[in-house]
Amino acid sequence: MKNNIQYSIIYADIRPEITERLSVGILTIDQDKVKVYYSQKKLEVVKLLYTEKEYKAISAIVRKELRELASVEVLQYLTRYSNNLISFSPIQSIDKTQANINGEWLYKNYVYNAATA
Repeated sequence: MKNNIQYSIIYADIRPEITERLSVGILTIDQDKVKVYYSQKKLEVVKLLYTEKEYKAISAIVRKELRELASVEVLQYLTRYSNNLISFSPIQSIDKTQANINGEWLYKNYVYNAATA
């Protein structure tokens, strides 16, 4: 899978009972190197929707804790686990040789947009 990049979208779960959520970031795995991209503006929106304690937990996970992932297996576990604050999409794989796809490209196409820059 040398030519593939794996990714998982990070969501803040707003109302889990109706699967309402907001994409706040993306995790990419490229040759066992994990990178986290997140939208500061979307985290600011999350701050308005949650209590201060819940926001701090979400923010800490997205900004710090995910950067310390030890392996793809840990990410696979996280995609199955949800704490009703944050969740992850199933891990997807894409051929990075097509159109020079990289983590930044994935972030811009799946999380970032002109309204949330």
